[in-house]
Amino acid sequence: MNPIIEQLNNNLKVLYRQALDADNQLEALQKSGHGKFSALLKDPAFSFDAKRFKPYILDIASNVETLSKQDDLDKTLLESTVMKLQKIHQLLASFNSK
Repeated sequence: MNPIIEQLNNNLKVLYRQALDADNQLEALQKSGHGKFSALLKDPAFSFDAKRFKPYILDIASNVETLSKQDDLDKTLLESTVMKLQKIHQLLASFNSK
Protein backbone atom coordinates (compact mmCIF):
# COMPACT_ATOMS: atom_id res chain seq x y z
CA MET A 1 0.00 0.00 0.00
CA ASN A 2 1.11 3.53 -0.73
CA PRO A 3 2.71 5.08 2.39
CA ILE A 4 0.68 8.27 1.93
CA ILE A 5 -2.57 6.30 1.92
CA GLU A 6 -1.37 4.34 4.96
CA GLN A 7 -0.72 7.56 6.85
CA LEU A 8 -4.10 8.99 5.86
CA ASN A 9 -5.79 5.80 7.05
CA ASN A 10 -3.88 5.90 10.36
CA ASN A 11 -4.96 9.49 10.91
CA LEU A 12 -8.54 8.60 10.04
CA LYS A 13 -8.59 5.75 12.56
CA VAL A 14 -7.49 8.07 15.36
CA LEU A 15 -9.91 10.82 14.36
CA TYR A 16 -12.76 8.34 13.95
CA ARG A 17 -12.47 7.18 17.57
CA GLN A 18 -12.24 10.78 18.77
CA ALA A 19 -15.23 11.71 16.60
CA LEU A 20 -17.38 8.94 18.08
CA ASP A 21 -16.51 10.07 21.62
CA ALA A 22 -17.24 13.69 20.74
CA ASP A 23 -20.53 12.75 19.07
CA ASN A 24 -21.57 10.92 22.25
CA GLN A 25 -20.77 14.04 24.28
CA LEU A 26 -22.76 16.19 21.85
CA GLU A 27 -25.69 13.79 22.12
CA ALA A 28 -25.63 14.06 25.91
CA LEU A 29 -25.45 17.86 25.73
CA GLN A 30 -28.41 18.04 23.38
CA LYS A 31 -30.47 15.69 25.56
CA SER A 32 -29.86 18.01 28.50
CA GLY A 33 -31.02 21.02 26.47
CA HIS A 34 -27.61 22.34 25.45
CA GLY A 35 -25.71 22.21 22.19
CA LYS A 36 -28.23 24.07 20.08
CA PHE A 37 -26.43 24.76 16.83
CA SER A 38 -27.04 24.14 13.15
CA ALA A 39 -23.62 22.75 12.20
CA LEU A 40 -20.27 21.91 13.76
CA LEU A 41 -18.33 23.31 10.86
CA LYS A 42 -19.33 25.62 8.05
CA ASP A 43 -16.46 25.35 5.66
CA PRO A 44 -16.34 25.38 1.86
CA ALA A 45 -14.01 22.36 1.96
CA PHE A 46 -17.08 20.28 2.83
CA SER A 47 -20.13 20.24 0.57
CA PHE A 48 -22.51 19.82 3.54
CA ASP A 49 -23.13 20.87 7.15
CA ALA A 50 -23.52 18.36 9.96
CA LYS A 51 -24.32 18.46 13.67
CA ARG A 52 -21.99 15.55 14.39
CA PHE A 53 -18.38 14.71 13.57
CA LYS A 54 -18.98 11.31 11.98
CA PRO A 55 -20.35 12.60 8.64
CA TYR A 56 -17.20 14.70 8.19
CA ILE A 57 -15.00 11.67 8.93
CA LEU A 58 -16.98 9.54 6.47
CA ASP A 59 -16.57 12.21 3.79
CA ILE A 60 -12.80 12.20 4.32
CA ALA A 61 -12.76 8.39 4.32
CA SER A 62 -14.52 8.42 0.95
CA ASN A 63 -11.78 10.66 -0.44
CA VAL A 64 -9.07 8.39 0.96
CA GLU A 65 -10.77 5.37 -0.60
CA THR A 66 -10.86 7.13 -3.97
CA LEU A 67 -7.17 8.01 -3.63
CA SER A 68 -6.28 4.43 -2.66
CA LYS A 69 -7.68 3.17 -5.97
CA GLN A 70 -5.48 5.48 -8.04
CA ASP A 71 -2.10 4.49 -9.42
CA ASP A 72 -1.02 8.12 -9.58
CA LEU A 73 -2.50 10.12 -6.73
CA ASP A 74 -4.67 13.05 -7.74
CA LYS A 75 -2.69 15.88 -6.16
CA THR A 76 -5.71 18.20 -5.88
CA LEU A 77 -7.81 15.54 -4.14
CA LEU A 78 -4.89 14.63 -1.88
CA GLU A 79 -4.40 18.27 -0.84
CA SER A 80 -8.13 18.70 -0.24
CA THR A 81 -8.25 15.51 1.84
CA VAL A 82 -5.28 16.55 3.97
CA MET A 83 -6.84 19.99 4.51
CA LYS A 84 -10.12 18.38 5.59
CA LEU A 85 -8.24 16.10 8.01
CA GLN A 86 -6.50 19.11 9.50
CA LYS A 87 -9.75 21.04 9.93
CA ILE A 88 -11.47 18.14 11.70
CA HIS A 89 -8.40 17.46 13.82
CA GLN A 90 -8.33 21.13 14.93
CA LEU A 91 -12.07 21.13 15.61
CA LEU A 92 -11.87 17.94 17.67
CA ALA A 93 -8.87 19.29 19.60
CA SER A 94 -10.78 22.48 20.34
CA PHE A 95 -13.90 20.53 21.33
CA ASN A 96 -11.93 18.22 23.65
CA SER A 97 -10.13 21.09 25.35
CA LYS A 98 -13.37 22.57 26.64
